[in-house]
Amino acid sequence: MAEQRRSLSFSRWWLIAGGALAMGMAGTFQFVWSSIRGPLGTQIGTTEATLGTLFTLVIAVQTVVQFPAGWVRDRYGPRIPTLAGALLMTGGYVGLSIASSPVTAGLAVVAGGGGAGAIYTVAVNTPVKWFDEYRGLATGIITMSYAVLSFGLIPLTRGSILGTFQRTLLFFAVLAALTCLLAAIILRDPQIDTTPSGTAEKTDPVTETKEYAWTDVIQTWQFWILYGAFVIVNGVGLMLIGKLIAFSDAMELSAGVATAAASIIAIADGSGVLIVGGLSDRLGSIRTVGSSLLLSAIGIAGAVVSGSSGIAPVFIICVAVAGFFRSPVFAIFPTLIGEYYGRKYSSENYATLYTAKLWGSLFAGSVASILITRVGWSISFLIGAILMGLAGLSVFTIRPVSNLKQS
Repeated sequence: MAEQRRSLSFSRWWLIAGGALAMGMAGTFQFVWSSIRGPLGTQIGTTEATLGTLFTLVIAVQTVVQFPAGWVRDRYGPRIPTLAGALLMTGGYVGLSIASSPVTAGLAVVAGGGGAGAIYTVAVNTPVKWFDEYRGLATGIITMSYAVLSFGLIPLTRGSILGTFQRTLLFFAVLAALTCLLAAIILRDPQIDTTPSGTAEKTDPVTETKEYAWTDVIQTWQFWILYGAFVIVNGVGLMLIGKLIAFSDAMELSAGVATAAASIIAIADGSGVLIVGGLSDRLGSIRTVGSSLLLSAIGIAGAVVSGSSGIAPVFIICVAVAGFFRSPVFAIFPTLIGEYYGRKYSSENYATLYTAKLWGSLFAGSVASILITRVGWSISFLIGAILMGLAGLSVFTIRPVSNLKQS
């Protein structure tokens, strides 16, 4: 790794800066949606249900496209998927600006969501390729940027910065093209020697990690523990974030408390991925993520108890705790995949794990809604707390794959 560092003519942290910039732009396609959905619905003349379907399509495409993008990146470097992501995201914003029907809007969100997914997998795996130390911190910086840039742009979007809905989206198209093209120029992967016939090699002299392709990864029990935990983190976390206002209303808390809780969880979510992700470099990935999920579970349970009792300040604090300790998995799991399965195929391997978000989204939407209608808000969120706690406990059972005999 030291020789690979010297092959760069600049600091590795510039790679993180470039990845973070592109990641932030990718995040706009998800986080800015709440601001553009109303004008878009008016423009294409559609219903609330159709707009919801379009957003689901964004998430689904963003998740699915990460595997092919990661596969290409691991074999040909980051520039091809980054340039493809830039083209697709730019086209997505342009398409939305001129969409005249749900069908054309659907094509636009498929393009934009695909571009965002390609950028995401390239950016989040860059620290794994270049860092032995500070992996958690570097990945935390990139992951946090996924939401941070949007927080700065959303007020401008709601104010329609260039006068009209169409011009605002064209502004985002230009911004996507420029930021992602800059990232494509900066980003690169270290040169790794390959062995004949594609046999596994030991490229990390510190951990002596075998290089696993995704077909090998899914044969290890450690992967399925991580996968199950990731389904829960996405499912329960998205349920908390997406239904927090309604949950507060059900607890008969004031509108001000609901708004404060919704704002604080966004800040806590972004802070946790950076702070706790950075701490994992010192405390260890397994210990940090397992403890973090247990604390998130306590926060959710505390929100139920305090909300039911009408103790608003404690409710807000508990929501912040739940969000702060839920998010670090998005910084730690990419580094853990690289640590256990090697850095050569880290992009495709993490993309395989990331498909868990599809099932998590299904739980957060349809399953959670059905559960709430059957057993009520408090019990549903307590079930979520229990699941989050079980996810944390399951992580503690994981042992390094390199200590096992592989077939």
